[in-house]
Amino acid sequence: MKIIPVIDLKGGVVVHARHGQRDHYQPIRSPLCQSSNTYKVIEAFLRLYNFDTFYIADLDAITLQGNHDALIKDVLTTFPHLQFWIDKGFQRPTQYPKNCLPILGSECYREEDIFELEAFNKHFILSLDYSKSEALGAKNIFLKPSLWPESIIIMTLNRVGSAQGPDLIKLKEYCEKYPHKNFIAAGGIRNGSDLIALKQIGVQQALIASALHSGEINRETIEKL
Repeated sequence: MKIIPVIDLKGGVVVHARHGQRDHYQPIRSPLCQSSNTYKVIEAFLRLYNFDTFYIADLDAITLQGNHDALIKDVLTTFPHLQFWIDKGFQRPTQYPKNCLPILGSECYREEDIFELEAFNKHFILSLDYSKSEALGAKNIFLKPSLWPESIIIMTLNRVGSAQGPDLIKLKEYCEKYPHKNFIAAGGIRNGSDLIALKQIGVQQALIASALHSGEINRETIEKL
């Protein structure tokens, strides 16, 4: 099981994502890191464990309220040995740094946009976004697996930061229907037991923030998995 720490950026700082209610996200403060500075949060995660991949969500870009392009570019330069998955809403293919992989989230794509995905030549990670049971964004993205890359995030936004547990039913359905794909869990993961449950249904990677900040998932938990 590979753990990928999540960093949500809003207004220049790292925020605590909860239930997908982005207007109410506040700067993060936790036992893991008392600062909401991006670099300090990354360093705190690295003290916890030798992570090699991070997920950064630019919430300002996703919600069309600006962006953190300069900050993200500097982070990529500052940590060249780390891989960063960057989610910043609707994206067009461009020359990405070697340690950067774009995340394309369904919530930011309309039906007329979905064939933009083909231009990436599968060099991206797809995020199939849900709010509760509702699929967000262009419905045909969910129905055309020929557009999908190898790795796909199943993002249940209402569970993010909620301690409700991951959506095991939905994840299991995807793993069984598309066994050749690598599905990544996102939203609601609370502890080591949730990670074991995910592993048992075939999920090998998970995006996590709250449980790392709270200490519910620590170095010992990760090393056991």
